[in-house]
Formats: sequence, C-alpha cells, structure tokens
Amino acid sequence: MSGQPSLKQILEGALLAAGEPLTPDRLLGLFPDEERPTRDGVLEVLSSLERDYRDRGIELIQVAGGFRVQVRKETTPWVARLWEEKPARYSRALLETLALVAYRQPITRGEIEDIRGVAVSTHIVKTLTEREWIRSVGHRDVPGRPALYATTRKFLDYFGMRSLNDLPTLAEIRDPEFLGGQVAQEQLAGSDEPPLEVRAAVPAEKASDAGNNAGATSDDS
Repeated sequence: MSGQPSLKQILEGALLAAGEPLTPDRLLGLFPDEERPTRDGVLEVLSSLERDYRDRGIELIQVAGGFRVQVRKETTPWVARLWEEKPARYSRALLETLALVAYRQPITRGEIEDIRGVAVSTHIVKTLTEREWIRSVGHRDVPGRPALYATTRKFLDYFGMRSLNDLPTLAEIRDPEFLGGQVAQEQLAGSDEPPLEVRAAVPAEKASDAGNNAGATSDDS
C-alpha cells in the first residue's frame, strides 16, 4: 500500500474532482489544522501544476472564482465530439443583452432597450438570471426605480476571466472569428452542459461607448 500522497497529488485530485473553480482557501480547508500547508505552499504547488500542464491536453487556469483544471481549448474541436448533443446556441438578442450588461454595468432593462432599439423580453432576463450570469445590484433612483443589472462571478468563471478587465475590446467582439475562438467550454471544464457557441455581441453601430465601464468590478457576493 502506498504512503501518504504528496500535497501536489492532493491538490491535483481536488481540482480534477471539483467541477468548479477552487480558491486557495478552499484548498487549505481540505486539511486538518495539524496537517494544513501554508498558503504560499499551496500557491507554489498550483504554479508547478500549471507548468506541468503546459504541453498536455489539459491546463490549469485562474478565473474569478479560483483555480480550475480544464481541457485545453486548442483540443476542444476533437474532445467536443464525445458529446452527441449540439452545442447550446443562444439568440442574438440574448447575447447582445449580456454584452451590454457586461460593458455598461450597472444598467437597467430600459437602458438596454434604448441602446438596442427593441424591447428586451422577460425570457432573456430570466435566462441570464437563472444561469447566474447577471443579477440585480440595486435600483436606479428615477421614477419607477428600475432594477440595475450587473454581471456575476459565475459569468467571469464561465468565460474564463479573472475580472472585467479581461473583457475583449469592442473591435475584437465585432469580429465573428474572435467570438468563436473565445467560446467557454463549460462541459469540458466539468459542467453538465455542452459548450456555448457565441454568434454575436454588442451591435457595432450602437456600441461606440459600451466599453466605458469595462474596468469595473463584477458584483457577486
């Protein structure tokens, strides 16, 4: 029978099993007090794992919610064939709404409608809220007190970002080829759904100032 596993083996096993990002504090919580490594020790092992994976089909990345092991995106055209279901597709209206929340947050539904020039359906807001990509963070101090929407940490995790500073520039998101290359591979990262296939974002003709708030912090408790 083998002896005590190394810290590296324990952390690697936890990351592979979790199916979600893990923070250093959650990894430290795996150990009883008398066996707990230092935080610096955990970060050193994570850096070592990242180096180990550089030439492999998986990678260790850091997102807003912590660290996760996922299939390297360059391999996804082949790995995705393991699933018979076609990638989930979202409407242009939903993706435009999500992009406007990301770039203009906090923003109201009425402000989104003013920019897009069409009504935002209740179904779109419900879908984005149920996926926990957006949430209400307050109300605009105007008649009716409409809800203000912002993105969440789960939005950042899904799209592989640490913060809103990682959002692509408007010039990039107007390029369909770029959007296709930035698809979040949710199932390949351990989730229960197939990858999202992005087809559109903020309308180019209506997004001249949509990047003003890209440096803001996503509000998610």
